[in-house]
Amino acid sequence: MCCRILHMQHKLKYSILLSVMDFLSVSLQPLTVSLAAILLAIFMVGLHARRLCEKTQKRKRYHPVAGTVLNQLINFHRLHDYMTELACKYRTYRLLGFFRSEVYTSDPANVEYMLKTNFANYGKGSYHHSILSDIAGDSIFTVDGESWQHQRKLSSYEFSTKIMKDFSLQVFKTNAVKLVKIISEAVSCNQAIEIQDLLMKSSLDSIVRILLGIDLDTTSGKNEDGIQFSYVFNEANEFILYRYVDFFWKIKRFLNIGSEAVLKNHIKMVDQFMYKLITSKIDAVHKSELPLKKRDFISRLLETKETNPKYIKDMGVNFIIAGKDTVATALSWLFYMICKYPRIQEKIAQEVREATNLKDNSSVDDFAASLTEEVLDKMQYLHAALTETLRLYPAVPVTAKVCFSDDTWPDGFSVKKGDMIAYQPYAMGRMKFLWGDDAEEFRPERWLDENGTFQPESPFKFTAFQAGPRICLGKEFAYREMKIFSAVLLRYYTFKLSEKKIRVNYRTMINLYIDGGLYVLASPRLELERS
Repeated sequence: MCCRILHMQHKLKYSILLSVMDFLSVSLQPLTVSLAAILLAIFMVGLHARRLCEKTQKRKRYHPVAGTVLNQLINFHRLHDYMTELACKYRTYRLLGFFRSEVYTSDPANVEYMLKTNFANYGKGSYHHSILSDIAGDSIFTVDGESWQHQRKLSSYEFSTKIMKDFSLQVFKTNAVKLVKIISEAVSCNQAIEIQDLLMKSSLDSIVRILLGIDLDTTSGKNEDGIQFSYVFNEANEFILYRYVDFFWKIKRFLNIGSEAVLKNHIKMVDQFMYKLITSKIDAVHKSELPLKKRDFISRLLETKETNPKYIKDMGVNFIIAGKDTVATALSWLFYMICKYPRIQEKIAQEVREATNLKDNSSVDDFAASLTEEVLDKMQYLHAALTETLRLYPAVPVTAKVCFSDDTWPDGFSVKKGDMIAYQPYAMGRMKFLWGDDAEEFRPERWLDENGTFQPESPFKFTAFQAGPRICLGKEFAYREMKIFSAVLLRYYTFKLSEKKIRVNYRTMINLYIDGGLYVLASPRLELERS
């Protein structure tokens, strides 16, 4: 504020000086001379303070400018690769916008400072809230302060209960078995399978079951409302991200035109679907005269007397964002990579057989039942393969916050109040200074020690699950679901791409979808055919 006033004084210095000369030329009365002297003194003090301010500002260094947000718009179809190219030139850089700078970093020291050391200075702020709240509401992903702390504490407690862990384990097993049966039908007809779509539906069924205790069953293709919800939810995801590069989205929303008109309709359908599920759940709880097994999240939430439908809806939507798309996209990229590298696929399958130690002719139900926490913990190579997938194809490729006050980062460069600050899991996974010369290679072994035991990296280097106070609450749930689905599918089938030469790309959304889906051919494993 001080510098702004001094700047105005500096711009007006000549007009002030001319005014003083006018006074002197018209009259030499003592009063006039005194007034002129005062004005001259103010001007000189202001000029001196301005120069001191400029010297102080020159001592601050700001990250190099690598382009503008217009470049993001031009490269939107390949946004994350474009940002990676910039990250290879500058570990941290700025893009200039109309109203603020955007600072992007792939430096773990800066990430740790932002997410942990000075956590309070970086949050969602009104900027991100305005973009995300139309779909996510006032929920854990869009708010800061006491509201965030309350929701975080509540969710953390529920995720840590044994009831929730056991219930989710059973849900994942049940839906993995359903997937095997659907794939079996496709195999018998020699049909290619769009596995990303199947995984999306199965993940949606799983999260809704854990959230509401309702069996949505979109995997079977019979629940048209659920399938429509999944489609519009994905489309809304893309349009929400587009707001970050669309300078006119607020005008379009006000006029209800273009992408904002479509988004408004999609959000309306999402809300209607969620309110319908929540209302039916609340009614079931209230009408029941018998004590229910309160294993799902909403039933347990209702026990706390929290019955505000919007609050429950906002939390539900955010759990779906966190639990559906993230798991399904990660699994889709895993299957893409193991189709490209059959050796890795076979190594995972071999580990799964050894960990369960069941007969080759065991039924899929018996096999799924054998996947206890202890058995899953034995699958160290599978855990490494999933982590390596997330290193190269993180479910959320970029995460942004707002700087609340001027600050200086560990790299010696400064950021300003109001700047948008972001770290880039997608780019960081490809940085040679972090992962070595083979950074862009898919190599699960990089995560294992000489005994084949998984060795985690710093969460500020491997940022797929965030870090610090906002680290992902569902991290262990996600790994559990991914390992169960992978183990069951790879125990019974071998997968390969339906078209080997096809180029697989991502779709630029909040989550890293495979554009156009992933078509694979499945065939029964030979040892099962011989048994």
